[in-house]
Amino acid sequence: MAVSMLYTETMTKRRLRIWHVMWQGREMEETMHNQNLSAAEALEKLKEGNQRYLEATANPGDISPKIRQYTCENGQSPYAIVVTCSDSRVIPEGIFSAGIGELFVIRVAGNVMDNHQLGSVEYAADHLGTKLVVVLGHSNCGAVGAALTSDPAGYVKYITDEIRKAIGDEKDEAKACCLNVQRSVSVIRESLSEMVEQGKLTVCGAVYHIDSGKVEFLD
Repeated sequence: MAVSMLYTETMTKRRLRIWHVMWQGREMEETMHNQNLSAAEALEKLKEGNQRYLEATANPGDISPKIRQYTCENGQSPYAIVVTCSDSRVIPEGIFSAGIGELFVIRVAGNVMDNHQLGSVEYAADHLGTKLVVVLGHSNCGAVGAALTSDPAGYVKYITDEIRKAIGDEKDEAKACCLNVQRSVSVIRESLSEMVEQGKLTVCGAVYHIDSGKVEFLD
C-alpha cells in the first residue's frame, strides 16, 4: 500500500511539472504571437513601457533563459522598429521596458537614414510583419551638435552633412534635433511609400530626453 501511494504521489508531481512546463510554453507562445500588433497598439505599448521606465531602477523587460530559448527556436516577432542614435545613453530596450524579441533596433549616429538603414526597416516590416517604425532622436545629441557648430572631416562628415540637409539654418539645438528626426521620418515614408500607402507600415518621430527619461512623440 505504501509503495502504491508513493508511486501515485510521484506520478502526480511529475504530471504537475509537465503541465507547468506546457503551460509556460503556451503562455510564452501567446506572448510572442501578440507582438505582431497594429501600429496603434504598438505605439501605445511603447508609451506604456516608457512610463514604467520613468519609475524603474532596472529593466523590467523579459531577458530570461526561457525567452532566449523560445526566440532561438521560434524566431522573432518584434512589435516595433526603432531607428535611433548610437549614443550609449540611449538604450531603446530600457527606455521602452522591452525584453528579448520585442524591438527591432537600428542604431546609427544621428539617427540618419541611408540605404542600409532603409533595408533594415524594410526587412522588419516585410519579413517580420512589424507595422510601426519610430525614429527616436534625443537631447544633447553629439552628431546634431557637431552639425550645428563644426565642420567635421573624415567619415563623420557623411553624418553631419545628412543632418545639415535636415536642419538648414536652424541654430537651436532642440529644434534641430526635431527637424533631423522629421527628415528621417520623411525619408522612410517616401522610400517605402508603397507599404505606407497600403497601411502595412506607420512611421512616426520621437525625441528622448536623456535627463528625465521621457519620450516625446512628435506625431
